[in-house]
Amino acid sequence: MRTETPVTIRLKDYTQPDYWITHTDLVIRIHDDHTEVESRLSIERNGDGELPPLKLDGVDQTIIEMTIDDVAVEDYHYEHEQLILQPSKAQFVFRAVTHIHPNENTSLEGLYKSGTMYCTQCEAEGFRKITFYQDRPDVMATFTTRIEADKAAYPVLLANGNPIEEGELEGGRHFATWHDPFVKPAYLFATVAGDLVRQDDTFVTRSGREVSLRIFAEKHNAHKTTFALESLKRSMKWDEERFGREYDLDIFMIVASDFFNMGAMENKGLNIFNSAAVLASEETSSDDRFERIEAIVAHEYFHNWSGNRVTCRDWFQLSLKEGFTVFRDGEFTADMHDRTLKRIKDVDFLKNYQFPEDNGPNAHPVQPQEYIEINNFYTVTVYEKGAEVVGMLNTLVGDELFRQGSDLYFERFDGMAVTTDDFVACMAEVSGQDFTQFKRWYTQAGTPQVDIEQAFDAQTNTYQLTFKQSCKPTPGQSEKQPFVIPVRMALLDQSGQELTIDCDGDFNADTQVLTLSQAETTVTFRGLSEAPVASLFRDFSAPVRVRFDRPEADVLLLATRDPNAFNRFDAIQQIYMDTILSLASGAFDRVPDAVNAVVEAALNDAELSHAIKATLLRLPTYPLLVDNSDTIDAQRLVAARDQLLNHLAVQYVDQWQSMTQSLASADPYRFDAAEAGRRELQGLSLQYWVKAGSDEALNYAEALYRAANNQTDRLNGLSAVLKSDDAGRKEALLVHYYRQWKDDTQMVENWLSLQTSATDVSVSQLKDLMQHEAFDLKNPNKVRSVLGGFAGNFKSFHDDTGEGYQFLAEQVATLNAINPQVAARFIKPLENWKRFSPERGEMMKSALSHILATEDLSPDVLEMAQKALA
Repeated sequence: MRTETPVTIRLKDYTQPDYWITHTDLVIRIHDDHTEVESRLSIERNGDGELPPLKLDGVDQTIIEMTIDDVAVEDYHYEHEQLILQPSKAQFVFRAVTHIHPNENTSLEGLYKSGTMYCTQCEAEGFRKITFYQDRPDVMATFTTRIEADKAAYPVLLANGNPIEEGELEGGRHFATWHDPFVKPAYLFATVAGDLVRQDDTFVTRSGREVSLRIFAEKHNAHKTTFALESLKRSMKWDEERFGREYDLDIFMIVASDFFNMGAMENKGLNIFNSAAVLASEETSSDDRFERIEAIVAHEYFHNWSGNRVTCRDWFQLSLKEGFTVFRDGEFTADMHDRTLKRIKDVDFLKNYQFPEDNGPNAHPVQPQEYIEINNFYTVTVYEKGAEVVGMLNTLVGDELFRQGSDLYFERFDGMAVTTDDFVACMAEVSGQDFTQFKRWYTQAGTPQVDIEQAFDAQTNTYQLTFKQSCKPTPGQSEKQPFVIPVRMALLDQSGQELTIDCDGDFNADTQVLTLSQAETTVTFRGLSEAPVASLFRDFSAPVRVRFDRPEADVLLLATRDPNAFNRFDAIQQIYMDTILSLASGAFDRVPDAVNAVVEAALNDAELSHAIKATLLRLPTYPLLVDNSDTIDAQRLVAARDQLLNHLAVQYVDQWQSMTQSLASADPYRFDAAEAGRRELQGLSLQYWVKAGSDEALNYAEALYRAANNQTDRLNGLSAVLKSDDAGRKEALLVHYYRQWKDDTQMVENWLSLQTSATDVSVSQLKDLMQHEAFDLKNPNKVRSVLGGFAGNFKSFHDDTGEGYQFLAEQVATLNAINPQVAARFIKPLENWKRFSPERGEMMKSALSHILATEDLSPDVLEMAQKALA
C-alpha cells in the first residue's frame, strides 16, 4: 500500500513561474530500444532580483548530458520529479539530452508506442515524460521540432505547425522538421512517427488562404477517414460564420491512434484522435458513431481558438477551454442536424452522468479549488456542466451580445493564458451586466434545487409562482449562496396555447427568460382569466433539479401538448420515473393510467419527427433512476423498470410490430437527421416488440441483423436479440459477428461491449472474455468495452452476490500498474456505496478498501478511492 502523502495542489496557491521559456527546440531521435530527446530551451527570468533556482519537471528520463549556454551542468539535484539547478544569468539556453523508453510506456502519456506508430499525449502533464520542462499551461513558447527515425518503418514524421525541412540520414534513417510560430504550452505539443496512409483535401478560408487538410491512419484503418475530413471542412466553415474564427496555419492534420486514453486531443495543428472517435464507414459505424465523430472533430478543431490561441492559466481553469468548446460543438451539431433533439440528448447525458457526480463523494465545482491528480478532473462537471454555464451566459446576454463578448475575449487574450474570470468579464463588458453573483456557478459544487409553489386567484385574475432555491452540502462546501438562475418559460392555457406574460419579476419579454437571484422569489402574473399551466425551464435553461408538486392534469397537459418539445420530453420522463420509483417502493402495484395516456399521445402524434418520438417512448436509464432515489434497492429497481417495460411491450405490441415493419427501408445508407431518426425509432420499437415475447419479432430482429447494409440496422437487430431469452440465437449471432469482423478494430470493440452489456452476463463470462484473443488490457478502448460495459449493466453489476464489485476492484488494482488514468475512471461505479441498501453498500465499500490496499497505488487511483470512501 502506498505510504507517502500525496501533494495537494490548490488554486489559492497559484503564482507565476520564476522563469519563462520563450522558444523550444526539440530533436527526437527514435531507435528500436530507446528514444533520445535533445531539447534547447530559451529561458528568461520572470521579474528582477536574485536569481531563484530553475525547476524543471521530468519523469522516467535518463540524463545523458546537460548544459547552460554550452557549459556542462554538474551541480544539480533531482527530487519529487523535478530537476533543480541554479542559473547564473537572467537569460540563457538550457540544453538537455535524455533517453526515454516509449515502448514500455503503457500509461499512454508523453511519447508512447500505439500499434506500429509512435505518438504523444501531453495533456495534462505528459510532456514531462518527454523532456525536462516547466510543464504548466501558463508557460508558452514557440516550438521547432525535428524527428528522426528509420525511414522504412516510419516514413511519416509529423509535429506541430508547418513543415520546413526534410531529408535523408545515414543508415536508412530520415528526418522532418516542423515549426509552430504560435506560442503554446507544452500540453499542446505533439509528434507522430509511423507507416501511415494519408488522405488529403483543402479548405479555402474566408480571407482566401488555402489550407492543406490531411488525415493519417494506419493501413488497416485507411478506408475510414473520408467522413472525418468532410466533418472537418464543415467545422471550419461553421466556425468562420458563427464565431468569426479563421484557421491560422498552412496545414491542419489529424492522426488516428488505436491506443489513446481520451477521445481526442487538440494539439496545435496536429490533432491526435482515438480511432473510435474519428474513423467511420457505413458498414462499421452506427448513426450515433457518425454524429459523435462529427462532434469530436468539430470540438478539437474549435479548440484552435478556444483552448490553443487562448489557453488556461492553470489547470483549475480547465473549463475555460473545455466548457466553452463543448458549448461550441453543441451549437455546431444543433445547426447541422436537429436542435431540439440535440438539446434532449445533451440534457439526458447531463442528468445521467453529471447530476450523479454532483450528488456523490467526488462532487467538485466547475472550477475546482484543489486536486491531487489533475487527470481526475477531466469530468462531466468540468466539460458538460461547464458548457451549461456558458450556455446560461448566452441565455442571459442574448446571441448578439454573446458573439460580441466572445470576439472581445479572443482578440484581447490572443496568445495568452487566462482564467474563467477573464471570459466572464468580457461578457459583462459588452452587456453591461454584473456577473459577480453568476460566477458562483464556477466556484460552488452541487446541483441547485428549485422548489416551486403556485397559486391562482380568480378574484384578481393573478397567478403566483414562488421559487425557492437551495443546494445540498458537497465535500468541502457545507454552505451555498444563491445562484443566478435563468428560467425560460411560458404560460399555457388548457389547449396548450401560449399566453401573453405580464408579470412583476425580472422577466425579459424578448427572450421569455425570468431571472432568479434570491433564495426565494415570488412572481405575480397578471391578466389571466383562468389558471394557467406553467412550462418552466424550457430547453433546460439552467442545470437545476426542479420539485414542483402540481395536479396530474397539468403534468399530462405538458406531456401531451406542450409546444416546447424539450419540456414535453421532460414531463413524460418525469411520469415514467415517478412510476418506476413508486413501483419499486411499493407505493404503486400497477402501472397508472397516466403512462398509457402519454404513450398513446406520442404514438398517435403524426407531427412528431421519428427521432423525437423515439425519445418520448424511451424509459429513463438506471443512472437517472438511481440519482433520484434516496436509498437504492437494486433488485427492486430492476423489477420495477422491467414491470413498466413489459407493460408497454405487451399493451402496445400491435403498434410496436406495425411501427417496426413500416419503418423498414432497403434504400442505400444515408446519414442525416431524418434517416437517423427513422432507424432510431425502428430500433426502439423492435426492442419493445421482442420484449413482448413474440417469436415473429425475434425472427425479424435476426433477419434485420443478417440483411443489414449498415451498422445501425445491424446493431438494432442484434441488440434486440441480445435482450431476449433465446440463448442459442444470441450465441450464434455473436459468433457470426466476430467471425465476420474480427479484423476490424472498432467492430471488435463493439463485439466486446455488446456481450458485457447483454442480459444476465456473469463475472465468469467476463473473465473468459478477457482471455479472448480480441482483448488487450493495455488498450483503453477494449478495457472500456468490457469493464465499462459491465459497470453500466445495472442488473448484472449489482447482482445479489456482489461478485461484480470485487471483480471491478481487482481490475482497477491491475490497471493501476499499467495505466493509472484509465484505472481511476472505474472507481466511479462504486463511489455511491452509501446510498445503496446496507448489505450491498458494505460489499461495495469492501471493494473500495481492496483498491486502497493495492501496493504502489498511483495518485490517480488513490485520490478517487479515498474520496469515494470518505
